[in-house]
Amino acid sequence: MKRYHDHFQQPARLPDPASSSSSSSGKMLLEEDGGMDELLAVLGYKVKSSEMAEVAQKLEQLEEMMGHFQEDGLSHFATETVHYNPSELYTWLDSMLSEFNPSTSAVGAGSLGPLLSAPLNMDTSFLSGAESSTVSSIGLGAPNQHSRGFIGPSSSDYELKAIPGNAIYPQPPPRTRTQFVFDSSSSSNHGGDANKRLKCSISEYAPTPTAVQIGGCAGTRITTTAAESTRAVVLVDSQENGIRLVQALMACAEAVQKNNLSLAEALVKQIGFLAVSQAGAMRKVATYFAEALARRIYRLCPPQDHSLSDTLQMHFYETCPYLKFAHFTANQAILEAFEGKKRVHVIDFSMNQGLQWPALMQALALRPGGPPVFRLTGIGPPAPDNSDYLHDVGCNLAQLAEAIHVEFEFRGFVANSLADLEASMLELSPSENESVAVNSVFELHKLLARPGAMEKVLDVVKRTKPDIFTVVEQESNHNSPALLDRFTESLHYYSTLFDSLEGVANSQDKVMSEVYLGKQICNVVACEGSDRVERHETLTQWRTRFCSAGFSPVQLGSNAFKQASMLLALFNGGEGYRVEEKDGCLMLGWHTRPLIATSAWKLAVKQVVAG
Repeated sequence: MKRYHDHFQQPARLPDPASSSSSSSGKMLLEEDGGMDELLAVLGYKVKSSEMAEVAQKLEQLEEMMGHFQEDGLSHFATETVHYNPSELYTWLDSMLSEFNPSTSAVGAGSLGPLLSAPLNMDTSFLSGAESSTVSSIGLGAPNQHSRGFIGPSSSDYELKAIPGNAIYPQPPPRTRTQFVFDSSSSSNHGGDANKRLKCSISEYAPTPTAVQIGGCAGTRITTTAAESTRAVVLVDSQENGIRLVQALMACAEAVQKNNLSLAEALVKQIGFLAVSQAGAMRKVATYFAEALARRIYRLCPPQDHSLSDTLQMHFYETCPYLKFAHFTANQAILEAFEGKKRVHVIDFSMNQGLQWPALMQALALRPGGPPVFRLTGIGPPAPDNSDYLHDVGCNLAQLAEAIHVEFEFRGFVANSLADLEASMLELSPSENESVAVNSVFELHKLLARPGAMEKVLDVVKRTKPDIFTVVEQESNHNSPALLDRFTESLHYYSTLFDSLEGVANSQDKVMSEVYLGKQICNVVACEGSDRVERHETLTQWRTRFCSAGFSPVQLGSNAFKQASMLLALFNGGEGYRVEEKDGCLMLGWHTRPLIATSAWKLAVKQVVAG
């Protein structure tokens, strides 16, 4: 209790009226009687500076009185009476003191003041050839246009009366519920105590006691039953706010799904305040999900910018092993499929800056008996300025090919969608006994936004008669039609991804990588229809789809597993990252959570005969 007393003796810390960041929140804090204490205000408690000393005294009185009661003397607090987490701390203390001393005058225990609100920052301007080689590029269609507009609700004066949990919504019927586990303990690959990890698991709802575990040396286990789930747990610290933050995020997503935009708007503002009290990955993840929810509430479609996404992906490539793992494992499978072939042709659905192919070209150059003739067909989205960036990528690869003595040919196709491709465009050379590999890294899920697109592209792949078809996708289901389902799944997934970035030393690469992931979060949550392109699915779902389309799996060899494990040693000494083999496919995850999956496929025997 002394920590409260020490804090209350300090003068209230008021925001600087001159700073832009405090212009809105200052209106809430700079009130009469000396304003509100800023630290407690962020936690949801309103305490006037003129009452600070008296509140501290009441806290000490409450502690002293509670010390005089045995455990059975507190049994009346276990009744069905609802004790809300108050915003008016002063009156709440009076009511608590009256519980112990009926003669003490008190205001009702249910007295609630409005929660603080603040405008969400909607600023998304995160960033404001060789003679022996042939390079060509072809454009397919015009760049995709995205409109932006404000069609949202008018500013609401709705005031949220209570968080946490079921105080917002009535007790639901039996259904699946989410249990969130916070771990604030530092690990060897993380820098300091400020880092927190959000771990999430799904359990079946039942009216039996459930628990939220707060990790760390000073952790507290709080168990509530269904009958008392709306009772407050008065812990003025960031861990309790972490629980409230996750509850507010989930409640906001549910309110949006139910089209209760007034409640959703109030919650998304509260999320901004609760996020401030968090550190590390938790704060960043909550901020991006809050932005995504706000965009959905106000119907602000996130802008699509290929050049920005490309730049961010390059930083993501340098920051963490996920893209390197994807390229490495796919290349290993392609290299093994090309063994002994004199002419090889890679069709890349995810060309971007061509980061995947220098390593494969060098491996081919060192092949016993000399390198094969290497053709590369790259497909990529149009640039906003209509520049022919694929031609530039091809020229750079051609220069490398000349330096390592690989006969090389490149053709680039600019397409709004892979579904715009036709097999005839790819200039296949079956008469020259050319071995074909089709490669896709984080691209196929985008086809699910267009009906029939996936079937068409898989048909094009079959027409190329590839020796191997390599696919890398995110290992998570973010394609549920129900917003709350995919919100829950994506909160699990991206919390893990952000946690894995906490040990990154280069701050610029780290920030850019977080923005890269933040754009995905925004698309998953804020968009619908053809605009929602980040429709990630699990390996099990992809397996069903590919097998139905006439493909059979190719086992990724043990060499790929061993070498991938060696690759991870370059990142934090491999601490935290984990490679897992599953049914002949390779998965890379952070601790126990798989995050991306590499699989390889070929035409089933009956498909080859039919072809």
